[in-house]
Amino acid sequence: MSTTVMFAVLVSALLHASWNAVVKSGKEKGLDIVLVATGSAVIAAAVLPFLTPPASASWPFLGVSALIHLVYFVLVGAAYRAGDMGHVYPLMRGTPPLLVALASGPLIGETLKPAGWCGILFICGGILAMAFVGHRGGAPALRPNLLALANALVIAGYTFVDGLGARASGSPAAYTLWGFLLMALPMMVYGGAVYGRTPGIALRVRSRLPIAFGGGACSIGAYVITLWAMTEAPIALVSALRETSIIFAVAISTFVLKEHSGWSRIAAAGVIMAGIVTLKLA
Repeated sequence: MSTTVMFAVLVSALLHASWNAVVKSGKEKGLDIVLVATGSAVIAAAVLPFLTPPASASWPFLGVSALIHLVYFVLVGAAYRAGDMGHVYPLMRGTPPLLVALASGPLIGETLKPAGWCGILFICGGILAMAFVGHRGGAPALRPNLLALANALVIAGYTFVDGLGARASGSPAAYTLWGFLLMALPMMVYGGAVYGRTPGIALRVRSRLPIAFGGGACSIGAYVITLWAMTEAPIALVSALRETSIIFAVAISTFVLKEHSGWSRIAAAGVIMAGIVTLKLA
């Protein structure tokens, strides 16, 4: 993987971690997620007229991606209700790159060099370790594990769909923006149904507009870079490198949000860093 692509994907990982940290730091996380989705849709609608439309061959991928992302959001909510975010999130994000790597050969004919496999294993191993280090109260319950692993399959699915869709589109940026627009519409309907009649909702929304548009811009930027990278490098390698956002998330939670991070979590981050270095050889 070239240095340019690696640097771009790491920037994408930082943007992804940043908007997630902003949402996590708020008191109304559900409302903030809806606002970020709305902000991204507004940005997409404003920018799309200035971009070349994606090729017609990519539109079926966009439709499938929108449906898969709906399932993703449903499973995210169910998983977070069933288990702790500190356990569920790494399990959801650490498993898909390995699934993508295993399926890339049979599905799309992309084979990896030994260095690529080693890098992916380091990254996935470090992320998955974060799901279990410091866990209290015995073995995690079965339900959150099953929901997280089910969503890992969904994430692997939309990784393939969007990677191939971006390649077919001829314009990864336009493809990504249309994807955000299509995904945001049902989120906006959901937000209106859940929060529309909440007392003082208009004032609360106005006060969170910086979150909506700042988070939306970071979210779009992160995914535009990721899908562009998938047109330049194997999807499995980009998928694994993008999940290093968890390192930035740990750094932000420790130094900005002042949350505690034990040595075991820092050691796991070190394993992920070893994976990043190894991917440079792939």
